[in-house]
Amino acid sequence: MGRLSGKIAFITGVASGQGRAAAKMFAAEGGVVVGCDLDQDGTDQILSEVREAGHQMITFAPVDLGSADAAKKWIADGVAAAGGIDILYNNAAGARFGMVDQMTSEDWTFTLHHELTLVFHTVQAAWPHLIERGGGSVLNTASAVIFRGNPRLGLAAHAAGKGGVISLTQQLAAEGAPHRIRVNTISPGPVKRQGSQMPPEMAERIRSTIPLGEWGEPEDIAYCALYLASDEARWVTGANFVIDGGSNAVSLG
Repeated sequence: MGRLSGKIAFITGVASGQGRAAAKMFAAEGGVVVGCDLDQDGTDQILSEVREAGHQMITFAPVDLGSADAAKKWIADGVAAAGGIDILYNNAAGARFGMVDQMTSEDWTFTLHHELTLVFHTVQAAWPHLIERGGGSVLNTASAVIFRGNPRLGLAAHAAGKGGVISLTQQLAAEGAPHRIRVNTISPGPVKRQGSQMPPEMAERIRSTIPLGEWGEPEDIAYCALYLASDEARWVTGANFVIDGGSNAVSLG
C-alpha cells in the first residue's frame, strides 16, 4: 500500500473498464486521482466508490478529449483543484472497425483522431505542468493487435492509430528525458468489457487463442499501469509492455 502516496494521477476514461480499475487501484495506493470521461453517470459512480472507500478522487464529466481546448481545460482545472500533476494515464480512446475495402473515410478519420490525436491533446496540455513539477510519468495505451494482422477482423484504422501511439511514445520519451518525464506504453490484449455485445461464439474463439487460457481482467492492465506510474519504474521510459496472456508469443498458424 502507498506506492503512489503524495502523487497526483490524471486518468482518462474512468467511467468503465481499465480506466475505472486504474482509478480505484491508484487511489487505494495513496494517489489523488483526477479523472474524466464522457459518461457522467459512470463517472459519478466511480467517484462515489472511491470516496466511500476513504480515498481521494476528483472528476470532470462530460469531457470530450477529442477537442484540444477541452483537454487543455481538463488539465488546467485538474491541476488547480488537486495542486499539480505527477502522472498522466491516457486510457480513453474510440475506434470504428471495418475491412479496408469497406471502411469509410469518415470512420478512418474518426478512429485516428480518437486513438492518436486525443493522446496528443492531453500530453501537450500536461507537458508544461510536468516540466514545472520536475518530472513525472506518462502512460499511453496502445494495443497488442498492432504486432500482426488479422485476416478476419477489420482492424486497419485501429492498428494504425495504436501503432502511432507507440511511435509517439518513443518520441515523447526522448523529449521528456531531460525533464525527468518518463513516457511508456501499455498494449493490452483481449480484456473483458462490461456490457460487451460480442457473440459468445466469437468470445470463445478468441479465448481459445490465448495461451494462458482466459480473457484478461481490467485489473491485469491496471497493475502494469500502477508499476509504471510509481517510482519503482524510475529507470523505465520509452518502453512498451504487452499484457495479453501470451497471445503474441505464439503463431496463429
